[in-house]
Parts: sequence; structure tokens; C-alpha cells
Amino acid sequence: MIFALESLANVKEDIKPLIKKHWELVALNQGVIKLNPDWEKYAQMDQSGLLRIFTARKNNELVGYCVLVVSQSLHYKDHIFANNDVVFVLPEYREGMTGYKLIKYAEDYCRENNVSLLNINTKVHLPFDSLMLGMNFELIERIYSKYLRG
Repeated sequence: MIFALESLANVKEDIKPLIKKHWELVALNQGVIKLNPDWEKYAQMDQSGLLRIFTARKNNELVGYCVLVVSQSLHYKDHIFANNDVVFVLPEYREGMTGYKLIKYAEDYCRENNVSLLNINTKVHLPFDSLMLGMNFELIERIYSKYLRG
């Protein structure tokens, strides 16, 4: 398994089928909120240095990703925060250490690049809390969601 930091231009076509599978497996409100990534906005964020796309590849095939938005904190301007946009590993690669190693790779990168805080969201209905707790992450927040257009 190879872990890497990749640009959007390098990974975009490989990531599209995984994003679709990821959405199918975890997204709520699929009947009313359709998958439609804003690739132009992602490209702008990548070009401006805000986006970090960490990948897991086996035999050059993309099997997982951890996408972070890295920026100076609005509340704590002396600190850089990395907030995950999406993290996903194909189900057939979850039994080993792929998820752990992918997140650890991203964590090590963040630590080496002066990031103070790494935040990773998990879905309540498909948690991977044991992995996060095992990696010494702390549960710090809950997010409530309500669909308003129906």
C-alpha cells in the first residue's frame, strides 16, 4: 500500500468512482441531496494551498482518501487547523491497517507542517470511533442536522 499527498489534478479522475461509492454508503437524504461535487471550487482551494488530498493506493489503484482543508483558524489566529472534508476507504480494505495508516500519514504531514489541530468527522450511523480513540483523538463536538427544504 502506498500513501501519498496528491494534487486534485492528479487524483480527480481516480477519485470520482470512490466518491460515488462513498456517497452511496454513507450519505443521508440521498433522495433530495444528490452528489454533485463543485470541482471548480476544489481546484481553487487546491491552487490556493488550502486543500490536502491524502491517498491510499494498491498497485496504483486508489482505495482510499483523506481530504483536509488546512487554514489559519478564524477563532485562534495563531494556529493552523486541518478539518477533514471527506475520509473514505473502500470496504474491502478496511480489515487491515489501511484506514489507520492513511490517517496517520495525514496526521504526520500536519504535524510536520505546523498544524495545531486535526479534526476528523465521523458519521453517527457508520462510526469509526474505536479507530479515532485508538489514535488518541478526542470526541469534542456533536453536530445536529435538519433538512429544511421538504
